[in-house]
Amino acid sequence: MGKLRLVLGDQLHRNIAALSDIDKKNDIVLMAEVMGEATYVKHHQQKIVFLFSAMRHFAKALKAEKINIRYVELDDKENTGSLLGEVKRCLSEEEIDEIVFTACGEYRLAEDMAGWARKLNCPVQIREDDRFIASLEEFEAWASGRKNLTMEYFYREMRKKTGLLMKGDKPIGGKWNYDAQNRKKLPKGYTPPERFSVKPDKITKDVISLVKDHFNDHFGSLENFQYAVTRDDALRALDDFIDVALPAFGDYQDAMATGEDFLHHSLVSAYLNAGLLTPLEICEAAVEAYHDDHAPLNAVEGFVRQIIGWREFIRGLYWLEMPSYKETNALKADRPLPDFYWTGKTDMHCLSEVVRATRDYAYAHHIQRLMVTGNFALLAGILPEAVNEWYLIVYADAYEWVQLPNTHGMALWADGGVVGTKPYAASGSYIQRMSNYCSSCDYSPSKKLGEEACPFNYLYWDFILRHEKKFRQNHRMGMVMRNLDRKEEAEKKEIKKQAKAFLDAL
Repeated sequence: MGKLRLVLGDQLHRNIAALSDIDKKNDIVLMAEVMGEATYVKHHQQKIVFLFSAMRHFAKALKAEKINIRYVELDDKENTGSLLGEVKRCLSEEEIDEIVFTACGEYRLAEDMAGWARKLNCPVQIREDDRFIASLEEFEAWASGRKNLTMEYFYREMRKKTGLLMKGDKPIGGKWNYDAQNRKKLPKGYTPPERFSVKPDKITKDVISLVKDHFNDHFGSLENFQYAVTRDDALRALDDFIDVALPAFGDYQDAMATGEDFLHHSLVSAYLNAGLLTPLEICEAAVEAYHDDHAPLNAVEGFVRQIIGWREFIRGLYWLEMPSYKETNALKADRPLPDFYWTGKTDMHCLSEVVRATRDYAYAHHIQRLMVTGNFALLAGILPEAVNEWYLIVYADAYEWVQLPNTHGMALWADGGVVGTKPYAASGSYIQRMSNYCSSCDYSPSKKLGEEACPFNYLYWDFILRHEKKFRQNHRMGMVMRNLDRKEEAEKKEIKKQAKAFLDAL
């Protein structure tokens, strides 16, 4: 008898805890493509292709090690459609004395898996996911007793723990954070570097056909699929980022441009979150580029902060605050999600462009997510549940542990300030400052009211007016409130009128 070792679709690393001590003679590794996980939300078609293909390639690599693999494809006639069903089926057909798996990344699945030992009448060993820099216990200990959970202070602890960009107990360069240098708009005529992409092999082509057959009603296009689906290709994608994009990553990480979907971004988040890459190896590659004088400190520090600071902070906060976190709605937003989040059909060019890229690649970078689609949802008062589901559906790197705090907390401020002390609300001037979107738009960011006014302008002030009482109690909103106080009552009335007409027409 041996152990049944379950590997999930976002745990595709050979050193995952569940496989660390595998007995190749007696143990069985179970991997399964199940309808339940593919449809609990209607995931982007490219996300399903990426994960199923990466799973099949990972299983192939394990087989090459002569590991006993039980791999269940979606079209298997005996496929029960759920992870629990496939574990149960395996137990009925194999001699198993214990089930071993690495803790999953989403609360809904963790809650279900916690009851498997009773449901299956078999011992279950749940191992900590040690791919992260900070354990959940470590984060909880750091958070304990703090009035506010500020990512910057947590990030400094992670820098000290890892030694990344450190000289003794001091940060290299004398500063912890160089974010102020990382807010440049792309120069006119700027041409970003060409980026690494992977042509689908036979396995991926088979999966694409499978997805077309079973998930053609899901959001997204399959025409541009170019994700790496093996660890070797994911490492090549990382090398490409370090080589051609990291040097200017810092300068242009907040920039946006029509038709430029990737710019200098790393494009490795899907690989990192699925296990093909690990956070420390990614950061070490970037830091090595700094020491080799290939990339400047502001670029490398900004990138490292996203990985060991923000990503780790968000994961810890998710598990600390769930399950009640998901139900919060501090601004009482209740408007339905507009259709253009799916169709891209809107006169607002910035929104149509971001939705277009999202449809084509299951990808948009963090400023597009936060300051375009997220900012609109915040200002329009769209129901958090609907917005959270949209973000979870449309991005290949989205799992609830990382998606929910970023969307619910940072973009929508639905948590009332757990993630960010003030809402990330902005008018059209921000989008004009950081992109060339406005030059292709029917609306003008310089006009505050009227038919040609950018909707972000009057929606911003309508948002402030709707929540004026709450925001006056927020010390970080002082300047905004002073600007509001300078407006005449007639202007406020017109703002509310135009915003209402726009929102009612959505």
